Parts: sequence; structure tokens; C-alpha cells
Amino acid sequence: MSYIRKDLPQSQVELSITVLPEEYKKFLAQAAERISARVKIEGFRPGKAPYDIVKRQVGEMNIMQEALEDIVQHSFYEAVMAEKLETIGMPKIDLDKLAPNNELTYKATVSLMPTVELPDLKKISVKREVKEVTDAQIDEVLENLQKLQAKEVLKTGAATEADVLMIDMDMKLDNVPVEGAQAKNYRIYLSEDHYIPGFNTSLVGVKSGETKIFPVTFPKTHYQKHLAGKTVEATVTVKDVYERQLAELNADFAKALGQDSMEKLRDLLRTNIGKEAEQKADQKVEIEIFDAITAKTKFSVLPEVLIDAERKKIYYELTRDLDRSGTTIETYLKDVKKTEEELNKDFTEQATKRAEAALVSRQVAKENNITVNEQEIEAEIAIMEQTYRENPEYLTNLKKPEVRRTLETILTNKKVVQWLKEQVLG
Repeated sequence: MSYIRKDLPQSQVELSITVLPEEYKKFLAQAAERISARVKIEGFRPGKAPYDIVKRQVGEMNIMQEALEDIVQHSFYEAVMAEKLETIGMPKIDLDKLAPNNELTYKATVSLMPTVELPDLKKISVKREVKEVTDAQIDEVLENLQKLQAKEVLKTGAATEADVLMIDMDMKLDNVPVEGAQAKNYRIYLSEDHYIPGFNTSLVGVKSGETKIFPVTFPKTHYQKHLAGKTVEATVTVKDVYERQLAELNADFAKALGQDSMEKLRDLLRTNIGKEAEQKADQKVEIEIFDAITAKTKFSVLPEVLIDAERKKIYYELTRDLDRSGTTIETYLKDVKKTEEELNKDFTEQATKRAEAALVSRQVAKENNITVNEQEIEAEIAIMEQTYRENPEYLTNLKKPEVRRTLETILTNKKVVQWLKEQVLG
């Protein structure tokens, strides 16, 4: 096998590879065996027909076609190893010459892992700041807990800011009904801000049986672009008004939540809020660490395949979040008036930033011998097997090699983050 290397723009390389007949002969034999296992050949058991018999029945060109993938994989791998290339993704293969008993020639174009030159980490310092838990935060949580345990009692008087309404609702824009803005038996809490500003406050003072017509303006940032900033006419018929009676903040309230006293309940809330503040501080500082390092890291040109992989991840995360909120990607694209291609293009900056962060993490691990062993991967898989033991499909996926590689990357990144914190946190 011989090859000629040609460096291309955008961190790509082209390998023109030549494989001689004597070098691919063994792959032809393996291909003929596979063919004879599929094709009925009189006088021979499946997979046992001699090469010449198979050649006579199906033709040597068909055997070459069957063997082609194996020949290309093997020769391409040899060339990559000889050149000590770090490739990304699958190569683009262009056949030049394919004929029995002749040399096989093809061109393989593949993207290369960019070079990454890290800055001096001793010159980078990031501070981790945890917000102190205040009494006001605890009071807010207690108020929300009160609301969760509130009793709703039907009333006959005018609705106050603390009440709950059961309404029928209809909205029109220029006398045309707004799609999705009609509802029967819709509950609205007047004390909580509505997604349309002013909608809840406009209903303070209404009574059961009353119909009120009033204008409301959608926020300019509303995800439905044709409604963003537009004023619509809302028609609301009040069916019931409920007074919310909040539980008293006393020992009984605390005991209902598993604590002996209000003092212990407040202590528990302070601890929980503190833990949440710690988690937020960790998330914030991790982003700041990678931003600081990436800003001073020197990268060669990032190949498109690397950025495109991150774009696809972002797109998947968007569709997943939309699905959880009950919206489809088709509806979202219609609302933002963009095609899938245009949306992916919008992701380029974010995708590039994520790709650079991943490259930084990989280089830090490489330069500092940060690795994950098989025992650590197995331990992580054991935890996931226990968590998803009722999901056979998930358990099957855990056995796939690509899942193990993904877990290895995730665990390595966690180690890198911890190591970086030790180096740069001031």
C-alpha cells in the first residue's frame, strides 16, 4: 500500500491511496466467503464454496464490490497511522480505479483534530462566589409553601389580588380569533404574573357571572413572532371566584412538613437554599473558567465537521426542551419564521464556543494525563443500571461501545473540571 498526502484548507487532508492486488487478495477471499453464505451454490454448504466457484457464479467484480469497504478501511487506517494523524469523523471516499487484478486507487478526504495551544494556567485566576442566604429568601419560600397548602373557598364578592378565578377565555387580533388563545374552565391566580403582562391585574374586581372585555399586549419577546408586541382583545367570562385561605405559619404548619417547629423548618430551608446557591456558584465558575482559558488559547482552524456536530447537539437539546413544554419543532420554526437550515446557521457562534471548550478540556486531559479507567466506567454504568432498571431499552443501550466512549468522555471532563478548579480558583 502506498499513498500521497495533500494538506487542504479548513484542517483537512487528502490521502491518495493505492492498494496492490496482492495486498487486497485476502479481503477478496473473505468477501467470497460472505457471498457464498448468502447465495445458494449447488453442491456446497453455505459459506463453504471455493473462491473460483464463487467467482464463476457471481463474477469477480461483485466480489470486489463486496470487499471494497474492508479494503478501504484497512488501507486508510494504515495511512492515517503512518502519518500519525488525529482525524475527526468519517472520511469522504472518492474511487479512482476499481477493477479485478488491478491496483485499487482512491482518494480519502478527512478532517483533522485542530491543534490547541493552552495558555499558562498560572496566569489565569477565577473567583467562586456563593450568594449568602437571606431571611427574605426563606420568607419567600415559606410564602410559596403556604400557597401550596392554601384552601380555596368559593366566594360571592369581587375578586381581590389574592384570589383565584375559573374563567372562559377568548382572544382576538383584529377581530380574528388568536390560535390557541381560547380556553374553557381556565384557572388563573391573580397574585401571579401572567405570561401576558396585565392580564391578571385586569381581572381584579370582577365577580362570578361577569363578562369583561379588555385589551392586553403580548410581550415583544413572545416566542410567537406574529403576536410579539401586538395588542389583542380579550373576552373573559368569570365562572367562579375563589378566596385563597393561607395556613398560619405555626408549629402545626412545620409539623405538616416534617419538622418539629418553625425554627427547625427555617433552618432546613436555609440549608437547602444554601446548597442550591453552592450548585449555582459551581455552574457559574465552571463556565467562567472555560471562558477565561478559551479566550487565551490558540486554535488552528476548526473543521466544519466539529462545529456541525455541536450544532446538531444544540438542535437536539432545543427539540427536547420544546417537546417537554408540549411544543413541536415545526411549530417553533413556523413561529420564528425560519427554516431548519437558517436555525442551524444561527447556532454557529454557540456551537463554535462549545467546540473550543471541548477541545480545551481534551487538551488539558492530554497534557496532564487525566484519564478514566475501566473500573470507573463500570461503576458509573452500575449506577445507571440501577436507576433505569425498569427500562429494558435503556439497559440495552448501555452495552453499546459508543455509549461507553461517551461515558468515558463525560467522566474525563468531570475530572478535568475538578483539576482546573484546583489550578485557577483564586
